Amino acid sequence: MTDASFGSGLRVLVVSESFLPQVNGVTNSVRRVLEHLAREGHEAELVAPTGPASYAGFPVHTTRGASLPFYKDFRIGLETRARLRAEMLRFQPDVVHIASPAALGLQAARAAEELGIPSVAIYQTDLIGFAERYGALSLGGVRAMGYLTRKIHTLVDRTLAPSTASLRQLEELEIPRLALWPRGVDLDGFHPGLRDQGMRRQLAPDGRLLVGYVGRLAPEKELELLTYLSGDPRYALVVVGGGPEEGRLRRLLPQAHFLGVLHGVELGRAYASLDVFVHTGRHETYCQSAQEALASGVPVVAPRSGGPIDVVADGVAGFLYEPGDGDDMGGYVDRLARDPEFRRRMGLAARRSVEGRSWQAVNEALVDHYREVAATMTGYRELAA
Repeated sequence: MTDASFGSGLRVLVVSESFLPQVNGVTNSVRRVLEHLAREGHEAELVAPTGPASYAGFPVHTTRGASLPFYKDFRIGLETRARLRAEMLRFQPDVVHIASPAALGLQAARAAEELGIPSVAIYQTDLIGFAERYGALSLGGVRAMGYLTRKIHTLVDRTLAPSTASLRQLEELEIPRLALWPRGVDLDGFHPGLRDQGMRRQLAPDGRLLVGYVGRLAPEKELELLTYLSGDPRYALVVVGGGPEEGRLRRLLPQAHFLGVLHGVELGRAYASLDVFVHTGRHETYCQSAQEALASGVPVVAPRSGGPIDVVADGVAGFLYEPGDGDDMGGYVDRLARDPEFRRRMGLAARRSVEGRSWQAVNEALVDHYREVAATMTGYRELAA
Protein backbone atom coordinates (compact mmCIF):
# COMPACT_ATOMS: atom_id res chain seq x y z
CA MET A 1 0.00 0.00 0.00
CA THR A 2 1.32 3.43 -0.93
CA ASP A 3 1.12 6.58 1.18
CA ALA A 4 -1.64 8.16 -0.89
CA SER A 5 -1.57 11.42 1.08
CA PHE A 6 1.83 12.45 -0.33
CA GLY A 7 1.02 12.43 -4.01
CA SER A 8 2.54 9.03 -4.82
CA GLY A 9 1.10 6.53 -7.26
CA LEU A 10 -2.06 4.73 -6.20
CA ARG A 11 -3.00 1.07 -6.36
CA VAL A 12 -6.58 0.88 -7.65
CA LEU A 13 -8.72 -2.24 -7.94
CA VAL A 14 -11.51 -1.57 -10.44
CA VAL A 15 -14.58 -3.82 -10.20
CA SER A 16 -16.98 -3.37 -13.10
CA GLU A 17 -20.34 -4.93 -13.95
CA SER A 18 -19.45 -4.64 -17.65
CA PHE A 19 -16.38 -4.69 -19.86
CA LEU A 20 -15.25 -5.65 -23.34
CA PRO A 21 -16.53 -7.05 -25.63
CA GLN A 22 -19.70 -5.41 -24.28
CA VAL A 23 -19.93 -1.88 -25.68
CA ASN A 24 -21.86 0.54 -23.47
CA GLY A 25 -21.33 3.57 -21.30
CA VAL A 26 -19.99 1.59 -18.35
CA THR A 27 -17.38 -0.20 -20.47
CA ASN A 28 -16.28 3.00 -22.16
CA SER A 29 -15.91 4.87 -18.87
CA VAL A 30 -13.88 2.04 -17.32
CA ARG A 31 -11.60 1.97 -20.35
CA ARG A 32 -10.94 5.69 -20.03
CA VAL A 33 -10.22 5.38 -16.31
CA LEU A 34 -7.75 2.54 -16.85
CA GLU A 35 -6.03 4.41 -19.68
CA HIS A 36 -5.66 7.47 -17.45
CA LEU A 37 -4.28 5.45 -14.54
CA ALA A 38 -1.72 3.88 -16.87
CA ARG A 39 -0.60 7.24 -18.30
CA GLU A 40 -0.23 8.77 -14.87
CA GLY A 41 1.86 5.93 -13.44
CA HIS A 42 -0.67 4.35 -11.10
CA GLU A 43 -1.12 0.59 -10.66
CA ALA A 44 -4.45 -1.05 -11.31
CA GLU A 45 -6.23 -4.33 -11.88
CA LEU A 46 -9.72 -4.97 -13.21
CA VAL A 47 -12.33 -7.51 -12.11
CA ALA A 48 -15.24 -7.92 -14.55
CA PRO A 49 -17.55 -10.62 -16.00
CA THR A 50 -15.84 -10.47 -19.40
CA GLY A 51 -12.72 -9.01 -20.93
CA PRO A 52 -9.31 -9.66 -22.49
CA ALA A 53 -6.38 -10.89 -20.41
CA SER A 54 -5.19 -7.32 -19.94
CA TYR A 55 -6.13 -3.77 -20.77
CA ALA A 56 -3.91 -0.66 -20.79
CA GLY A 57 -1.16 -2.90 -19.42
CA PHE A 58 -3.22 -3.94 -16.38
CA PRO A 59 -4.40 -7.52 -15.62
CA VAL A 60 -8.08 -8.31 -16.14
CA HIS A 61 -9.60 -10.99 -13.90
CA THR A 62 -12.87 -12.40 -15.25
CA THR A 63 -15.53 -13.64 -12.87
CA ARG A 64 -18.29 -16.13 -13.18
CA GLY A 65 -21.31 -14.60 -14.86
CA ALA A 66 -24.76 -15.11 -16.29
CA SER A 67 -26.77 -13.60 -19.12
CA LEU A 68 -29.90 -11.63 -18.35
CA PRO A 69 -32.98 -13.59 -19.53
CA PHE A 70 -34.36 -10.53 -21.33
CA TYR A 71 -30.98 -9.39 -22.73
CA LYS A 72 -28.95 -12.43 -23.77
CA ASP A 73 -25.98 -10.41 -25.05
CA PHE A 74 -25.37 -8.75 -21.68
CA ARG A 75 -23.61 -10.65 -18.89
CA ILE A 76 -23.64 -9.77 -15.21
CA GLY A 77 -20.92 -10.73 -12.77
CA LEU A 78 -21.57 -13.44 -10.21
CA GLU A 79 -18.68 -13.77 -7.80
CA THR A 80 -18.44 -14.79 -4.16
CA ARG A 81 -17.37 -12.30 -1.56
CA ALA A 82 -14.65 -14.73 -0.49
CA ARG A 83 -12.98 -14.63 -3.90
CA LEU A 84 -13.20 -10.84 -4.05
CA ARG A 85 -11.67 -10.64 -0.57
CA ALA A 86 -8.84 -12.85 -1.77
CA GLU A 87 -8.23 -10.58 -4.77
CA MET A 88 -8.15 -7.52 -2.53
CA LEU A 89 -5.79 -9.11 -0.01
CA ARG A 90 -3.46 -10.22 -2.81
CA PHE A 91 -3.39 -6.88 -4.67
CA GLN A 92 -3.65 -4.70 -1.55
CA PRO A 93 -5.22 -1.66 -3.24
CA ASP A 94 -5.34 1.82 -1.79
CA VAL A 95 -8.89 2.15 -3.07
CA VAL A 96 -11.54 -0.01 -4.72
CA HIS A 97 -13.35 1.62 -7.66
CA ILE A 98 -16.77 -0.02 -8.18
CA ALA A 99 -18.21 0.84 -11.59
CA SER A 100 -21.99 0.89 -11.96
CA PRO A 101 -22.50 -1.60 -9.12
CA ALA A 102 -25.19 -4.26 -9.13
CA ALA A 103 -24.70 -7.93 -8.16
CA LEU A 104 -20.91 -7.99 -8.50
CA GLY A 105 -20.60 -4.48 -7.10
CA LEU A 106 -22.55 -5.40 -3.97
CA GLN A 107 -20.16 -8.22 -3.17
CA ALA A 108 -17.16 -5.96 -3.86
CA ALA A 109 -18.56 -3.25 -1.57
CA ARG A 110 -19.12 -5.78 1.21
CA ALA A 111 -15.62 -7.25 0.83
CA ALA A 112 -13.98 -3.82 0.85
CA GLU A 113 -15.93 -2.78 3.94
CA GLU A 114 -14.98 -5.98 5.77
CA LEU A 115 -11.29 -5.39 5.00
CA GLY A 116 -11.34 -1.69 5.77
CA ILE A 117 -10.36 -0.74 2.22
CA PRO A 118 -11.76 2.62 1.08
CA SER A 119 -14.19 2.32 -1.81
CA VAL A 120 -15.62 4.66 -4.43
CA ALA A 121 -18.79 3.66 -6.29
CA ILE A 122 -19.65 5.17 -9.66
CA TYR A 123 -23.40 5.53 -10.07
CA GLN A 124 -23.97 5.01 -13.78
CA THR A 125 -26.98 2.73 -14.23
CA ASP A 126 -30.43 3.64 -12.95
CA LEU A 127 -31.40 0.17 -11.76
CA ILE A 128 -34.82 1.37 -10.57
CA GLY A 129 -35.65 2.95 -13.93
CA PHE A 130 -34.29 -0.13 -15.67
CA ALA A 131 -36.64 -2.35 -13.66
CA GLU A 132 -39.61 -0.07 -14.29
CA ARG A 133 -39.05 -0.24 -18.04
CA TYR A 134 -38.67 -4.00 -18.42
CA GLY A 135 -42.06 -5.72 -18.32
CA ALA A 136 -40.35 -8.89 -17.08
CA LEU A 137 -39.88 -7.24 -13.69
CA SER A 138 -42.83 -6.73 -11.35
CA LEU A 139 -43.40 -4.02 -8.76
CA GLY A 140 -41.50 -6.31 -6.41
CA GLY A 141 -38.57 -6.15 -8.82
CA VAL A 142 -38.63 -2.36 -8.79
CA ARG A 143 -38.61 -2.36 -4.99
CA ALA A 144 -35.75 -4.86 -5.02
CA MET A 145 -33.71 -2.59 -7.29
CA GLY A 146 -34.34 0.31 -4.91
CA TYR A 147 -33.20 -1.82 -1.98
CA LEU A 148 -30.12 -3.00 -3.89
CA THR A 149 -29.16 0.54 -4.89
CA ARG A 150 -29.42 1.81 -1.33
CA LYS A 151 -27.62 -1.21 0.11
CA ILE A 152 -24.62 -0.85 -2.19
CA HIS A 153 -24.20 2.88 -1.87
CA THR A 154 -24.52 3.00 1.90
CA LEU A 155 -21.65 0.49 2.15
CA VAL A 156 -19.09 2.51 0.17
CA ASP A 157 -17.06 5.49 1.35
CA ARG A 158 -18.11 7.76 -1.51
CA THR A 159 -20.64 7.57 -4.34
CA LEU A 160 -19.92 9.63 -7.42
CA ALA A 161 -23.02 10.58 -9.38
CA PRO A 162 -22.76 11.94 -12.93
CA SER A 163 -25.51 14.57 -12.83
CA THR A 164 -27.58 16.74 -10.53
CA ALA A 165 -30.63 14.61 -11.34
CA SER A 166 -28.77 11.50 -10.19
CA LEU A 167 -27.66 13.25 -7.02
CA ARG A 168 -31.29 14.12 -6.23
CA GLN A 169 -32.39 10.55 -6.89
CA LEU A 170 -29.75 9.18 -4.52
CA GLU A 171 -30.51 11.82 -1.88
CA GLU A 172 -34.15 10.72 -1.97
CA LEU A 173 -32.94 7.20 -1.19
CA GLU A 174 -31.10 8.68 1.83
CA ILE A 175 -27.72 7.62 0.51
CA PRO A 176 -24.84 9.44 2.26
CA ARG A 177 -21.41 10.64 1.12
CA LEU A 178 -22.35 11.80 -2.37
CA ALA A 179 -20.34 13.88 -4.82
CA LEU A 180 -20.71 14.96 -8.44
CA TRP A 181 -18.42 13.39 -11.04
CA PRO A 182 -19.48 13.92 -14.67
CA ARG A 183 -18.29 11.95 -17.69
CA GLY A 184 -15.52 13.09 -19.98
CA VAL A 185 -15.57 13.13 -23.76
CA ASP A 186 -12.88 12.46 -26.36
CA LEU A 187 -12.61 15.87 -28.01
CA ASP A 188 -10.44 14.50 -30.81
CA GLY A 189 -12.36 11.31 -31.50
CA PHE A 190 -15.64 13.24 -31.63
CA HIS A 191 -15.10 16.36 -33.69
CA PRO A 192 -16.98 18.35 -36.38
CA GLY A 193 -14.01 17.85 -38.71
CA LEU A 194 -14.96 14.17 -39.05
CA ARG A 195 -18.11 15.04 -41.02
CA ASP A 196 -18.09 12.70 -44.03
CA GLN A 197 -19.81 13.93 -47.18
CA GLY A 198 -19.47 10.50 -48.77
CA MET A 199 -21.37 8.91 -45.89
CA ARG A 200 -24.00 11.62 -46.13
CA ARG A 201 -24.50 11.01 -49.87
CA GLN A 202 -24.73 7.28 -49.29
CA LEU A 203 -27.37 7.60 -46.57
CA ALA A 204 -29.33 10.45 -48.14
CA PRO A 205 -28.59 10.75 -51.87
CA ASP A 206 -31.59 13.06 -52.23
CA GLY A 207 -30.12 15.52 -49.70
CA ARG A 208 -32.44 14.77 -46.78
CA LEU A 209 -31.35 15.80 -43.31
CA LEU A 210 -29.72 13.02 -41.32
CA VAL A 211 -31.45 12.62 -37.96
CA GLY A 212 -29.85 9.95 -35.83
CA TYR A 213 -29.66 8.01 -32.60
CA VAL A 214 -26.56 6.29 -31.20
CA GLY A 215 -26.75 3.83 -28.32
CA ARG A 216 -28.08 0.51 -27.11
CA LEU A 217 -31.26 -0.70 -28.75
CA ALA A 218 -33.09 -1.71 -25.60
CA PRO A 219 -36.58 -1.16 -24.12
CA GLU A 220 -35.51 1.45 -21.56
CA LYS A 221 -34.32 3.69 -24.42
CA GLU A 222 -37.96 4.25 -25.56
CA LEU A 223 -36.91 4.13 -29.21
CA GLU A 224 -40.46 3.78 -30.45
CA LEU A 225 -40.54 7.59 -30.20
CA LEU A 226 -38.51 7.66 -33.43
CA THR A 227 -41.72 6.70 -35.26
CA TYR A 228 -42.81 10.33 -34.80
CA LEU A 229 -40.03 11.27 -37.23
CA SER A 230 -40.15 8.34 -39.64
CA GLY A 231 -42.92 9.65 -41.85
CA ASP A 232 -41.35 13.04 -42.55
CA PRO A 233 -39.91 13.22 -46.09
CA ARG A 234 -37.29 15.75 -44.95
CA TYR A 235 -35.47 13.24 -42.75
CA ALA A 236 -33.37 10.15 -43.25
CA LEU A 237 -33.28 8.31 -39.94
CA VAL A 238 -29.96 6.77 -38.87
CA VAL A 239 -29.70 4.25 -36.02
CA VAL A 240 -26.28 3.25 -34.66
CA GLY A 241 -26.01 0.46 -32.10
CA GLY A 242 -27.24 -3.00 -31.28
CA GLY A 243 -29.38 -4.74 -28.71
CA PRO A 244 -32.52 -6.78 -28.07
CA GLU A 245 -34.88 -4.23 -29.64
CA GLU A 246 -33.22 -4.20 -33.06
CA GLY A 247 -35.68 -6.57 -34.73
CA ARG A 248 -38.72 -4.68 -33.46
CA LEU A 249 -37.22 -1.33 -34.44
CA ARG A 250 -36.47 -2.52 -37.94
CA ARG A 251 -40.16 -3.36 -38.28
CA LEU A 252 -41.25 -0.02 -36.80
CA LEU A 253 -38.77 1.98 -38.90
CA PRO A 254 -38.54 0.13 -42.22
CA GLN A 255 -36.91 3.05 -44.04
CA ALA A 256 -34.29 3.84 -41.38
CA HIS A 257 -30.61 3.10 -41.90
CA PHE A 258 -29.34 0.65 -39.26
CA LEU A 259 -25.55 0.91 -39.18
CA GLY A 260 -24.90 -1.57 -36.36
CA VAL A 261 -22.34 -1.10 -33.61
CA LEU A 262 -19.55 1.27 -34.69
CA HIS A 263 -16.22 2.06 -33.05
CA GLY A 264 -13.37 4.52 -33.32
CA VAL A 265 -13.17 6.70 -36.41
CA GLU A 266 -16.27 5.11 -37.95
CA LEU A 267 -18.31 6.11 -34.91
CA GLY A 268 -16.89 9.63 -34.93
CA ARG A 269 -17.75 10.02 -38.61
CA ALA A 270 -21.29 8.78 -38.04
CA TYR A 271 -21.90 11.34 -35.27
CA ALA A 272 -20.35 14.26 -37.16
CA SER A 273 -22.29 13.43 -40.34
CA LEU A 274 -25.64 13.90 -38.61
CA ASP A 275 -27.63 17.12 -38.80
CA VAL A 276 -29.58 16.47 -35.60
CA PHE A 277 -29.01 13.93 -32.82
CA VAL A 278 -32.09 12.60 -31.02
CA HIS A 279 -32.09 10.75 -27.71
CA THR A 280 -35.30 9.10 -26.52
CA GLY A 281 -34.81 7.40 -23.13
CA ARG A 282 -35.67 9.20 -19.90
CA HIS A 283 -33.61 7.03 -17.52
CA GLU A 284 -30.10 8.22 -18.37
CA THR A 285 -27.89 9.00 -15.41
CA TYR A 286 -25.68 11.04 -17.74
CA CYS A 287 -26.25 10.40 -21.50
CA GLN A 288 -22.77 10.06 -22.90
CA SER A 289 -24.06 9.66 -26.44
CA ALA A 290 -25.59 13.15 -26.28
CA GLN A 291 -22.25 14.52 -25.08
CA GLU A 292 -20.43 12.82 -27.97
CA ALA A 293 -22.91 14.34 -30.41
CA LEU A 294 -22.30 17.79 -28.92
CA ALA A 295 -18.55 17.31 -29.27
CA SER A 296 -19.20 16.43 -32.92
CA GLY A 297 -20.90 19.78 -33.45
CA VAL A 298 -24.40 18.31 -33.73
CA PRO A 299 -27.44 19.86 -31.99
CA VAL A 300 -29.09 17.44 -29.56
CA VAL A 301 -32.81 16.90 -28.88
CA ALA A 302 -33.20 14.88 -25.66
CA PRO A 303 -35.69 14.33 -22.82
CA ARG A 304 -35.87 16.86 -20.01
CA SER A 305 -35.01 14.13 -17.53
CA GLY A 306 -31.93 12.71 -15.84
CA GLY A 307 -28.49 13.39 -17.23
CA PRO A 308 -29.44 15.39 -20.34
CA ILE A 309 -30.57 18.25 -18.11
CA ASP A 310 -26.90 18.81 -17.24
CA VAL A 311 -25.38 17.66 -20.52
CA VAL A 312 -27.46 19.68 -23.01
CA ALA A 313 -27.68 23.46 -22.63
CA ASP A 314 -31.37 23.87 -23.47
CA GLY A 315 -31.94 26.39 -26.26
CA VAL A 316 -28.19 26.83 -26.75
CA ALA A 317 -26.68 23.47 -27.75
CA GLY A 318 -29.96 21.71 -28.37
CA PHE A 319 -33.43 21.28 -26.91
CA LEU A 320 -34.98 19.33 -24.04
CA TYR A 321 -38.47 17.95 -24.59
CA GLU A 322 -41.12 16.47 -22.33
CA PRO A 323 -40.11 12.83 -21.67
CA GLY A 324 -42.12 10.37 -23.71
CA ASP A 325 -43.79 13.11 -25.78
CA GLY A 326 -43.09 12.33 -29.43
CA ASP A 327 -44.91 15.43 -30.67
CA ASP A 328 -42.78 17.68 -28.46
CA MET A 329 -39.63 15.93 -29.63
CA GLY A 330 -40.69 16.20 -33.26
CA GLY A 331 -41.45 19.89 -32.88
CA TYR A 332 -37.88 20.66 -31.84
CA VAL A 333 -36.43 18.56 -34.66
CA ASP A 334 -38.71 20.46 -37.04
CA ARG A 335 -37.47 23.80 -35.70
CA LEU A 336 -33.88 22.79 -36.42
CA ALA A 337 -34.79 21.37 -39.82
CA ARG A 338 -36.54 24.54 -41.00
CA ASP A 339 -33.65 26.91 -40.33
CA PRO A 340 -30.20 25.83 -41.61
CA GLU A 341 -28.44 28.91 -40.24
CA PHE A 342 -29.97 28.40 -36.78
CA ARG A 343 -28.93 24.74 -36.94
CA ARG A 344 -25.37 25.74 -37.89
CA ARG A 345 -25.10 28.23 -35.01
CA MET A 346 -26.46 25.70 -32.56
CA GLY A 347 -23.93 23.13 -33.81
CA LEU A 348 -21.09 25.56 -33.10
CA ALA A 349 -22.50 26.20 -29.63
CA ALA A 350 -22.80 22.44 -29.09
CA ARG A 351 -19.07 21.96 -29.61
CA ARG A 352 -18.18 24.94 -27.39
CA SER A 353 -20.40 23.61 -24.60
CA VAL A 354 -18.24 20.50 -24.06
CA GLU A 355 -14.73 21.86 -24.60
CA GLY A 356 -14.03 21.83 -20.86
CA ARG A 357 -15.12 18.22 -20.43
CA SER A 358 -12.03 16.31 -21.60
CA TRP A 359 -11.41 12.88 -20.09
CA GLN A 360 -8.07 14.14 -18.79
CA ALA A 361 -9.75 16.81 -16.66
CA VAL A 362 -12.54 14.49 -15.50
CA ASN A 363 -10.19 11.67 -14.53
CA GLU A 364 -7.84 14.01 -12.67
CA ALA A 365 -10.85 14.88 -10.52
CA LEU A 366 -11.53 11.16 -10.05
CA VAL A 367 -8.02 10.54 -8.75
CA ASP A 368 -8.53 13.42 -6.30
CA HIS A 369 -11.59 11.54 -5.01
CA TYR A 370 -9.47 8.39 -4.69
CA ARG A 371 -6.86 10.25 -2.64
CA GLU A 372 -9.44 11.76 -0.34
CA VAL A 373 -11.03 8.42 0.51
CA ALA A 374 -7.64 6.66 0.64
CA ALA A 375 -6.60 9.12 3.36
CA THR A 376 -9.07 7.26 5.60
CA MET A 377 -7.24 3.94 5.17
CA THR A 378 -7.66 1.88 8.30
CA GLY A 379 -4.73 -0.51 8.10
CA TYR A 380 -6.43 -3.50 6.58
CA ARG A 381 -3.04 -5.17 6.09
CA GLU A 382 -3.21 -6.25 9.70
CA LEU A 383 -6.25 -8.32 8.76
CA ALA A 384 -4.18 -10.18 6.20
CA ALA A 385 -1.41 -11.01 8.66
